Amino acid sequence: MSRKGQSITLSISERDKAELEAIALEFGMMWGDRPNISKLVEAIARRQLLIGNNNNWSETRIRALHRCIGALTDIGQIEQAQVIANLLLERNELSTPLRNDIERFLENLPPTWRLQIDNYILRNQPFQLSYQDAAGRLLNFTVRHAKITPHEKRQYLDCWCEETEGNLDIPELIHNWCLRLDRITDAAVIMIPGEWRSQLDEIEVEMHLFAGLAFGYQAKPEDKINEWLPDKPKVRRVIRRVSSSFWFSREVMQYAPDCVVIAPESLRDRLKQKLRTLCELYDIEIMG
Repeated sequence: MSRKGQSITLSISERDKAELEAIALEFGMMWGDRPNISKLVEAIARRQLLIGNNNNWSETRIRALHRCIGALTDIGQIEQAQVIANLLLERNELSTPLRNDIERFLENLPPTWRLQIDNYILRNQPFQLSYQDAAGRLLNFTVRHAKITPHEKRQYLDCWCEETEGNLDIPELIHNWCLRLDRITDAAVIMIPGEWRSQLDEIEVEMHLFAGLAFGYQAKPEDKINEWLPDKPKVRRVIRRVSSSFWFSREVMQYAPDCVVIAPESLRDRLKQKLRTLCELYDIEIMG
């Protein structure tokens, strides 16, 4: 004759009972097709399930993980950002404002077309992107390399496309496009055959830095050479790989006259024209 197990009575609310049943269901503690709290308690008693603290994470850890959500979103890793968001929501340490912020993130995930683009980029899969701009024009791009890049606090799709019509960059970079993602309200994205390029088109730009900028300059990953000129000890020479003359020009123009572009000539000429236009606007006469 088998010995019956001893019974135990739990005085809990219906809400807590439902939570325990949900945990039992999650860990497969079932009686037939129903979650079984007794099996859950038994598994805890036998240390088959371990109970851990849910309120002992430091504020530093919480904040770091929260920043990871934004960083992963910026580079298109939406699924990973969702995993961290859901992990944080399980914690009791979250303040109400932070919890509300994470819940808003999960409620406003990027549209389907953006998730498709992220997926294609991860798989190195060429794709075609079609959308209508604010002027009502239908734009089509055959994309063979792309990456999500933040420029001045906004997200852009930097991509190499077969199409070049309408691109105002210098000839060496005419296949590179920079599409502002928040201006695309809806888009059609389809997979296409062919090869995925390893990178965007790039040029090497040489610039010389003077005065305080030369001493305060911090090297960037795109820099190929960063050195002091031997015959001009207070002049720093930097050669950088550049994929967009537009964004590069916006950066160096703010440092004029302590930054001068030496090569290539095509980019140097473009900057000269910007300076001529600026002089005309300020009624400055250009000699020679």
